[in-house]
Amino acid sequence: MTARVDRIRHGGPANKSGYTFYPVLIIGAGESGIAMGCRLRQGLGFDQFRIFERRSALGGTWHTNQYPGIACDVPAIMYSFSFAQNPHWTSLLPSGPEIIQYLYDVCEKFEILDKIQFDTSVRGLRWLDDVEEWEVLLDHLAPGIGDLSTREREALEKENGPNSKTVLRTEIVRAKVVCSAVGGLVEPKPPLEVPGIDTFEGEIVHTARWKPDLDVRGKDVIVIGTGCSAGQVVPQLVKPEYGAKHITQLMRSPPWAVQFLPPAAKEFWKKWIPLLSTHVPGFQNGLRKLMFAMSELEFVELFTPSEAARQRRKKKAAELLAYLHKTVPEEYHEIMTPDYEVFCKRRVVDEGWYQSLSLPNVEITTLPLTSIQPRSVTLGPGRLYPPMSKTDSKAPTEQRTVPADVIIMANGYETNQWLHPLDVTGRNGRSLYKTWDERGGAQAYLGTAMDGFPNFFMIFGPNTATGHSSVILASENMVNYALKFIGPILKGDVETAEVKESAERKWTADLQRELQKSVFMSGGCRNWYTDAASNWNATVYPRTQVDFTIRCMFPVWRHWDLKYTPKGTAKLAAARALRVFGLVGLLWSIVFVRKHGLQKTRLILAEALKRGLEGIRGLVF
Repeated sequence: MTARVDRIRHGGPANKSGYTFYPVLIIGAGESGIAMGCRLRQGLGFDQFRIFERRSALGGTWHTNQYPGIACDVPAIMYSFSFAQNPHWTSLLPSGPEIIQYLYDVCEKFEILDKIQFDTSVRGLRWLDDVEEWEVLLDHLAPGIGDLSTREREALEKENGPNSKTVLRTEIVRAKVVCSAVGGLVEPKPPLEVPGIDTFEGEIVHTARWKPDLDVRGKDVIVIGTGCSAGQVVPQLVKPEYGAKHITQLMRSPPWAVQFLPPAAKEFWKKWIPLLSTHVPGFQNGLRKLMFAMSELEFVELFTPSEAARQRRKKKAAELLAYLHKTVPEEYHEIMTPDYEVFCKRRVVDEGWYQSLSLPNVEITTLPLTSIQPRSVTLGPGRLYPPMSKTDSKAPTEQRTVPADVIIMANGYETNQWLHPLDVTGRNGRSLYKTWDERGGAQAYLGTAMDGFPNFFMIFGPNTATGHSSVILASENMVNYALKFIGPILKGDVETAEVKESAERKWTADLQRELQKSVFMSGGCRNWYTDAASNWNATVYPRTQVDFTIRCMFPVWRHWDLKYTPKGTAKLAAARALRVFGLVGLLWSIVFVRKHGLQKTRLILAEALKRGLEGIRGLVF
């Protein structure tokens, strides 16, 4: 007797090895993993799944990033699920804690909190060809260990050896379907390799591993980086509640910064939008669609490789430079003026960063960090930007020493380590990482599937980040796409679903060709979207989200190999027979009408219907 694939099993006659079997196993309880869990319940009415999360709480990158000022840089009305819209956002760009609360509320609404198992790391997956299931290796972690980066955890294990007890026990389970929702912003970049860093007597902390008890009051702070997190944390640390004595911000190259809405408009939004969303039927949904449409229009007008878009980017750059010159002290204008196209990098939403540079206890410099002492850092000689080859630059180059009590690393993530540190082995012992290396870089068909890895779906996989819109829309699209294949598997109609190699290779080749012409790769900047060594962009989707949505709504079935079960084969044969029968009936009807005429056909059908009804009446009465 074949064991059912739609029920969680713990040992028993059909499972003599004692392992636990999960019909669907989801890795990660960030927004993508939560979306998959909710849609399994809502879309398929299915609750036999488990979400494994290595951290101690849900939220993904929002749990990881808890630095002062953490907030969404996309309007929350867009950064929310279509199936769980929230009319109660307190602001246009809500804080990280508010987003985490929203995600908890969604999990409670769809009753999936009890499906999430925290402090459990999925170390590896191995496809079992003989039984066509995934074997999954789990590490049950000591409380809080999963909140550390892989680098921190390895250092702890090296320091304490067998006594570290980071892993309480290991477990092997099996799954028919595995959905990876590990996200892209997982592992923070390591501290810079600067002479003397080991001698520093103060605190060194990464924004993605913020210490809640970190005290910067009355201290000299060095902030390394000028990306999105740095732009949020700097203006917060000089506020009275944090009270930093002085902040020196080190910049490699300037970002383009935008003001999302002027203060008056933000106050209007905060006051009226929640009220209207709550009390006016359809208002929030209409506003959400309008904002998505505006975002798509912005992509077409500014992100595409056309000459018209290039001219619009120049006009946009002029607008942003005017804003910079109005807001930032003149002494910083040169080093704060980017030398690359707008949107080549992720833009920084200015919520007080530019204004903070006018404060007497905040400075920004492009002097390189050359050494670190116990209570100071040495900057220069030279400069990182503008390049030293620009001989007419007035930017400082002289070496100087700056007091330092705290060093904050706001230098981003290891963004090109997809699925890290998960080890995935597919058919015939094939390594996913090795396959990617052989093909040039991380890739997946629609960012979701790889040939050779059946019943394995990536949510927010390679080349699915938007660069301009909400990642939640892309995640929802991938979830809904995957469910079109997961549903038949859970019904017992399909044994395995696997994308064809030819389809995956063509998809990737087309994307990489388009990306080479896009502003992300031809805009004259270095960004975290692209691997500098290989020039492979595995991050961004070079087309509109409307394009991606349509592709996910309507699968190209010929791009997939579906292995049907006997039950599924019978259903497929019956469906085909019905289609043939319907086609034959349609052709016969056309021939009959042409032979007897429309009027006579109506009379014949009416007489047949009358006799049929009389026959039914005779049987009933």
